[in-house]
Amino acid sequence: MADLFDTPPDPGSGASAATPEAPPEAPRPLADRIRPRALAEVVGQEQVLGPDGPLGAMLAAGTLSSLVLWGPPGVGKTTIARLLADASDRAFVQISAIFTGVADLRKVFEAARLRHGQGRGTLLFVDEIHRFNRAQQDSFLPHMEDGTIVLVGATTENPSFELNAALLSRAQVIVLERLSLADLERLAQRAEQALGRALPLDGPAREALLEMADGDGRALLNLVEQVDGWRLTRPLDTRGLSTRLMRRAANYDKSGDGHYNLISALHKSVRGSDPDAALYWLARMIEGGEDPRYIARRMLRMAVEDIALADPQAQSICLHAWETYERLGSPEGDLALAQAVIYLALAPKTNAGYVGWKAAREAARRSGSKPPPKHILNAPTALMEDQGYGAGYQYDHDTEDGFSGQNYFPDGMKRPVFYQPVARGFERELQKRVDWFARARARLSGTKPPAGD
Repeated sequence: MADLFDTPPDPGSGASAATPEAPPEAPRPLADRIRPRALAEVVGQEQVLGPDGPLGAMLAAGTLSSLVLWGPPGVGKTTIARLLADASDRAFVQISAIFTGVADLRKVFEAARLRHGQGRGTLLFVDEIHRFNRAQQDSFLPHMEDGTIVLVGATTENPSFELNAALLSRAQVIVLERLSLADLERLAQRAEQALGRALPLDGPAREALLEMADGDGRALLNLVEQVDGWRLTRPLDTRGLSTRLMRRAANYDKSGDGHYNLISALHKSVRGSDPDAALYWLARMIEGGEDPRYIARRMLRMAVEDIALADPQAQSICLHAWETYERLGSPEGDLALAQAVIYLALAPKTNAGYVGWKAAREAARRSGSKPPPKHILNAPTALMEDQGYGAGYQYDHDTEDGFSGQNYFPDGMKRPVFYQPVARGFERELQKRVDWFARARARLSGTKPPAGD
């Protein structure tokens, strides 16, 4: 008897045709092939997934509340949401705020309601949730409250600024961190196991590849896939790698959270008198594509707020650097900003003027509309002279030492002290002047000099 697989059946004989072979599986990206199948396999994020972390403790207790996963790209937000659905036996539904409209949301909510009526919950994962407007965000609230859905939103933006207070009050914010180099190395090793071979890179080139990923696991796997596809016969060094791969641009959103974080880091480095750190954060902003004019404006603010009269030249240095940039542009003008940053970082610091100004404004609000004392008011008319305007005013230039010591605050107001210079930089000299005037004022008024004089 002939083997059935050796002789194809006769189509007209009535014999059933052999089952056709299944088509070959379409190639899948490496990131999809090694996607974790359990939360324990997720690389990084131990601070939230560990036994003492918020998600670990939540799952151990058999509960799951609505969440907002906040973190940079490529740290596992989608993967964690999918695995949370599996761990809690909920249906996983994924939408993107970029492509989902009101009609689509209605359909999602209706399907979740039917599922809920059948005894099964729904984990609704909303990618880029900060893209939804206020009304769309509010539409989730009743379905979260009645248990129809557990909402897991993902965002790269600060939820405090981008999400409604009502939504945030019903969801716990979980902060995910960019992957460390150790995390990325573990991910690279997992990729090599899936590929069945080691990456053709020497030690320094491998480190350079991890650095290129910039804390983004998805980016690393894409890079690994590219390197593996070259089918090299000998390892590449760092130079060879850099000629084949462009360094990934740093994650920097000029209108988002990174923008504010980096300018804050620059400002605090200047305030902390660390020129090297200040140069680093300036370089990060410039390399990220920040408008140098914005940086110049903020540098002038640093000079006013944190250096002020401790070094009166600081403001001029900033203005000149700004003007130089306007004339030269990048990259030459960037150097002027860098030099100004160095000057600001090394300048003596004081916030005495800033503190004094705030105190003066508060006193002005409290004192209301108290008029100035009449002796310092001008009297351009006879009527005003009759009212006592200008009476008893002493012209300081005609007095000994050019100082009359008169009172310039409203009558009945206790003399406050707003400006208290620090003993740094030029303000050290200003403190001597403040002290001299205080002693002279006390002598002329016949009162006791201020304590410490």
